[in-house]
Amino acid sequence: MQAYYLGADIGGTKTQALVADEQGRILGSGQSGPGNHESVGFEGQFQELDAACSMALRSAGIVRNQISAGGFGIAGYDWVTEQVGIQQNISAVLGGPIPFTVVNDALVGLVAGSNTGWGIAVVSGTGCNCWGWDATRTKIGRVTGAGMMMGEGAGASEIMQKAIESIAHQWTQRGPVTKLSDAMMALTHTHSLEEFLEGVLREHFELDAAMAPLVFEVANQGDAVAQRIIQWAGVELAELVKCVTRQLGFEDQAFEVVKVGSLLNKFQQLSDIMEAEIHTVAPQAKIVTLMAPPALGGILLAMEKHLGEISDTTRRSILTSVKDEFESEAA
Repeated sequence: MQAYYLGADIGGTKTQALVADEQGRILGSGQSGPGNHESVGFEGQFQELDAACSMALRSAGIVRNQISAGGFGIAGYDWVTEQVGIQQNISAVLGGPIPFTVVNDALVGLVAGSNTGWGIAVVSGTGCNCWGWDATRTKIGRVTGAGMMMGEGAGASEIMQKAIESIAHQWTQRGPVTKLSDAMMALTHTHSLEEFLEGVLREHFELDAAMAPLVFEVANQGDAVAQRIIQWAGVELAELVKCVTRQLGFEDQAFEVVKVGSLLNKFQQLSDIMEAEIHTVAPQAKIVTLMAPPALGGILLAMEKHLGEISDTTRRSILTSVKDEFESEAA
């Protein structure tokens, strides 16, 4: 009897689900809106996960009771107290006693991006995060995932916060003049720093994470303030990796650090700063880019749940074939 596997990546921006067969071939995919329960609640999470999985199953031409196992990465799944609500949602989506594995979404990125299925994943997208697994998957290293509240940078949201701080410092003469001011005023159609800052404070407009690439553009124009923000972000991301490295005892080991998220994978300058800083603590760390959808990590976790273990050769074969398939679709 053919085995089918369901994998999903439930994020703060979107939810993606994939269905694969026992050879690891992707048969169907589905996508819906954000499913992070911290922002949409458990009911919202269920709705988005159910929508994405239903779409993936329809496109694969199978029904729920044909699934052999599932693997799910959940943004915001940081504490044991959240298990019950998340597991209830997944069980309801699966619609039966189907075995599944559920982890923080950083770990599905790690499994999808690493050749061995272990190491450390560092995320810099809308927010930031960092989780790791040792080779036996019995030990986890992690940060809180709470961003600047816990002193953890830097995703696009934190970079935007730093940019706004710098503009405020220019206006109060606490800091130097920066081209970020003109760029942000142009973006918001304001005509003075006072008007811009009042607009931010009174929420006349929203400066969200999607605008963070503007900071990189201004940095590339030679603006020292924007360049310092990028330097800060790269060092901050490295600090996340370094602390997880210490938790796992990886300092003297060769292991992979998987880059996950739009900022790290789009802006090489940020990645280069981070990599150089990581190597001060873990000189044998190899920085790799996630080239496949993170939901593929869910597929691999589902296969392991059903089969017990898959070889590194099989893992690499699946990763390569899926990477080639999605690159072909994007071309």
